[in-house]
Amino acid sequence: MLTVSHLRKDFTSVRAVDDVSFTVKPGQVFGLIGPNGAGKSTTIRMIMDIIQPDSGEILFNGKRPGESGKNLVGYLPEERGLYRKNKLVHVIAYFASLKGMDAAAARAAAAPWLERFSLTHALKRNVEELSKGNQQKVQFIISVLHRPALLVLDEVFSGLDPVNQILIKDALQELRLDNRAIIFSTHQMEFAEKLCDDLVLINKGRIVLEGSPAGIKQRFGKNSVQIEFEGEGDFLETLPGVARAQVSQNFAELVVADGADTNSILTAAVARLQIARFARIEPSLEAIFIETVGMPEAETTAAAALPPKSAAQDKRVRRELFTSLLMFLAVLVVAAAQVKAGHLQPVLFFILIGAAMLSALRFFRVKKKVQAELRERAEGGPRA
Repeated sequence: MLTVSHLRKDFTSVRAVDDVSFTVKPGQVFGLIGPNGAGKSTTIRMIMDIIQPDSGEILFNGKRPGESGKNLVGYLPEERGLYRKNKLVHVIAYFASLKGMDAAAARAAAAPWLERFSLTHALKRNVEELSKGNQQKVQFIISVLHRPALLVLDEVFSGLDPVNQILIKDALQELRLDNRAIIFSTHQMEFAEKLCDDLVLINKGRIVLEGSPAGIKQRFGKNSVQIEFEGEGDFLETLPGVARAQVSQNFAELVVADGADTNSILTAAVARLQIARFARIEPSLEAIFIETVGMPEAETTAAAALPPKSAAQDKRVRRELFTSLLMFLAVLVVAAAQVKAGHLQPVLFFILIGAAMLSALRFFRVKKKVQAELRERAEGGPRA
């Protein structure tokens, strides 16, 4: 259904997506996972034809994305895009109309979804009166209302409580059984592990792992230990033979070093904790994620690789501004010198004025270009 081949996208000094390829089939939940800033949202925006790749190809049913295929795709962006001052019933009708549905058809299609998500009572309320979780559920309803063949979800569980997370997970399973293709982007590994048939892990714009969750975990071997306990378990990460540890209240997952003795880890844990469960298991997708991607770099290092936050900080804009100011200063100096000498040379004066105006025009063009790049990056780059 969807084929993504060798996508690449650059934003100023950062390559957000670098040679990304994958295929999504009908009846499949496909995970696009990775840390924040990995390039997930940029990839999705290229799939949705919101931004254009610098190179590579995207084919939907063998054709390039275009107006004719947009009604076959449903999209839930990470950022909520609802009209907050409008009533929910009007917002649903409007977004449905963008997919070719009239108001009556939209109301009929939305009714079971609204009932399922306990939103029927909110139809006459303004969107801004709804909680963040309910607004997220509205966006999900809008994305599936026209029965799309391909559903693209960017951080669909953001802002949802555990009960509503279950409702969305159940809905995704039903859509999958209805032979819909679903792209599911997240940095929350527990959802990817439970929902995805196949996935790719992207880091710094490149694919670093791909396959089914079970296949990926099998490749990493049974080198993890899970412990449920009562007591203070922070010491577990310092035990001999523990390569890495994720310790939370009453639960820990330890990655055991090659050749290490798990019995010694158990003995040390029993001496200081009340153990409810101790099991040697396959590593979780989250543990593999951390092992593959590593911990986040220092903020200063990451910031050095980012483009400027505003156009005024961009070197190109500052250079053009400096040149423009110099040209206007030159006009003032020449004009003052001619007035002081008592003879004005109009030709020279107007040549300088023309050059200064051209320089100012070039400055505004460069500033506009940089602003567009920064907007595009804000929509698709570093948040992914």
